[in-house]
Amino acid sequence: MPVLAGAEPFHHEGGEVAVLLCHGFTGSPQSLRPWAEHLAEHGMTVSLPLLPGHGTRWEDLRITGWQDWYAEVDRELRLLCERRGTVFVAGLSMGGALALRLAAKHGDAVRGVMVVNPANKVHGLAAHALPVVRHLVPATKGIASDIAKPDGRELGYDRVPLHAAHSLRQFFQATDRELPQVTQPVLLMRSPQDHVVPPVDSARILSRISSTDVKEVILEQSYHVATLDHDADRIHEESLAFIGRIASGLGKEPGLGKEGTTAGG
Repeated sequence: MPVLAGAEPFHHEGGEVAVLLCHGFTGSPQSLRPWAEHLAEHGMTVSLPLLPGHGTRWEDLRITGWQDWYAEVDRELRLLCERRGTVFVAGLSMGGALALRLAAKHGDAVRGVMVVNPANKVHGLAAHALPVVRHLVPATKGIASDIAKPDGRELGYDRVPLHAAHSLRQFFQATDRELPQVTQPVLLMRSPQDHVVPPVDSARILSRISSTDVKEVILEQSYHVATLDHDADRIHEESLAFIGRIASGLGKEPGLGKEGTTAGG
């Protein structure tokens, strides 16, 4: 299936500091595109891949699982590490969990982690029924476009395939066990009014990671997809400050100006 217009991956070759961004479950790179472009404009090398099963139709997601999604960002991280010496990972929702697992697995190769409304668990009684229900019901209503901005729109599926939701639940369980292995600096940005991921997920993550350099930012004006919401500029500013502080401590400059090569839709 062709990729939906606007859901294409984004890549920019910039300076020695690189950022890998991971989008969320049933979403697409579109939800992080402004964040990625802002980092690119400030001279950084940026990779924002399209996860398998996403950006086309929900039926394509049904035949993928968390191993496929994680393998894609793991591959992108390894490619970035081969070309750039200072690499950060970032993500929204499930993408935040992907970023945290990358940090847990890759250690010092990841210099810092930036997450927005990171997910840690599939909540509700229905989650426990997924192993059985997924064989009876193909999909349920979608979770895209939880945005406070009246004109805000996330390019995501209007259905959630239950086979993929079951795999997502397994992924969260595996990642939760690995959170103590996260020792890098962490910038966690969350919305108090989030209709997809409850605040308890961020609290759980902060209580489980071993990082000593942690900053929590509250996004008061936004819902779940804060990267496309009223607080998008705040996310951009906090990210630049976070990267700049850590990169400077390593003797690196965050970027080399605005020149570079960009690929994507």
